[in-house]
Amino acid sequence: MSSGPASSGPARRSCTAARRAVAYVRRGASSPGAERDDLIRQAKTVVAAMVAWALAHRLLPPTVTTFAPFTAIVALQATLYRSVRECVRYLGAMVLGATLAAGLAALMGIHAWSFGLLALLALAVGRARYLGSQGLQVAVVGFFAFTAGHGRIDYIGHLAGSVALGALCGLSAHLLLAPARHLRHRQQAVADLYEGLRQVVAELASAVGEGGAPSREQVGRWRRDCDRVAADAPRVRASVDAEAENSRLNPRRADGRDRDVLPRAQEAARAAGRSAAHLRSALRSLSHSLDSGHDTHLPRRFLSGYGALLDTVAAAMAQVGRPDRTDPRELDALVREGMSLHEDLEYAVQQDTGVPAPVRTLCGALLTDAGRLLHELRGALPEPARAG
Repeated sequence: MSSGPASSGPARRSCTAARRAVAYVRRGASSPGAERDDLIRQAKTVVAAMVAWALAHRLLPPTVTTFAPFTAIVALQATLYRSVRECVRYLGAMVLGATLAAGLAALMGIHAWSFGLLALLALAVGRARYLGSQGLQVAVVGFFAFTAGHGRIDYIGHLAGSVALGALCGLSAHLLLAPARHLRHRQQAVADLYEGLRQVVAELASAVGEGGAPSREQVGRWRRDCDRVAADAPRVRASVDAEAENSRLNPRRADGRDRDVLPRAQEAARAAGRSAAHLRSALRSLSHSLDSGHDTHLPRRFLSGYGALLDTVAAAMAQVGRPDRTDPRELDALVREGMSLHEDLEYAVQQDTGVPAPVRTLCGALLTDAGRLLHELRGALPEPARAG
C-alpha cells in the first residue's frame, strides 16, 4: 500500500521533465531566441558528429574513429568565434599530447613508470593558459597515443587525421548555418533598462519640482523599480557581451548596421548598472531624510532646481536608451545643460548660510548622485564630443 506514493514520485518527476522539454521545444519552434538557437545547435552537433563518425569509420582505423565525432562536438560551440578558438586549443592539445607520447615511447619504451611520467608531464603541460578548457586533452590524447598506438608515428598520423576530420565537420556545420544574430533584441534590452531608469528619474523630478519632497510610498516604489533595473542590468550586459562575441567571424551581418553599435551597447549596458546604483543612493538619501524629518527643511528653490536638473537627466537617459543610434549633438547639449544646472545648484547651496547643516549635507548628497548620473551619461558620448 505504501509503495504507491513512493513509486509515483519518480513518475511525477519524469512527467514534469517531459512537459518542460516539450515546452522548451515549442518555444524554440514558435519564436526566435535562446531556445531556438540551442535547438539548432544541438541538431547541427548531432549531424556533424554523425557525418564525422561515418567518414572516420570509412577512411581511418577503428582505434581512432571516436576522435572524429568528439572533435566535431568540441567544434560546435555557441558562437563561431568560440568554435574556432576551441578547435585551435584542442588541436594544440592533441599535438602536445601526441608528441609527449611518441617521445616517451621512443626514448623509454612502454612501461608503467613511463606511463606515469607521461601523465605527470601531460598534466603539467595542460595547465598552460593558452590551452584553456582543453588543457586536460593533452593527457587524454597522450594516453590514447601511448596505450593504443604505442607511440607509433602511423597511429599518431591517423589520430591527427581523425581530429582534423571532426573539426572540419563541426566548423562546416557552423558555416553552413551560422548562429543567428540578435542585435535588435540586445539593443531593445538595453533600451528597456534606460526606460526603467528614466521613468523613476522623471517621476522624482515631477515630485520635487512641485516644491515638496516625495512621500514615503513614492520613494519606496521608486526604490523597488530601481532594484529591478539593477538586478536586470548584469543579465542584459551578459547578453550584449555574448552578442558581441557572436558577431566575430560570423558570416551573417546585422542588417548592415555600423560596426560600433555593439561596443556602444556594451558600454551603455555597463553604464545602466552604475546609473542604477547612483539613483538608488539618491533614493536612500531621500528615504533617510523622510525618516529624520529633514525633508521639510529643504529650500523650495533647491527642490525646483533639482527637479529641473532631473528632468534634463531623464531626457538624456531617453537619448542614450534609444534602440536606434543616439544623436551625439542632442545628448551633448542635454549633458551640458545638466552640468550647468548642477553647478548653479551647488553654488546656491554653498551660498545659502541659512540652511541647517544636516539639510545642506542632504542637498550635497543629492547633488553628488545627480552629478554621477551626468558623468555616466557623458560617457556615452563619442570621444570628440566628450573632449569638447
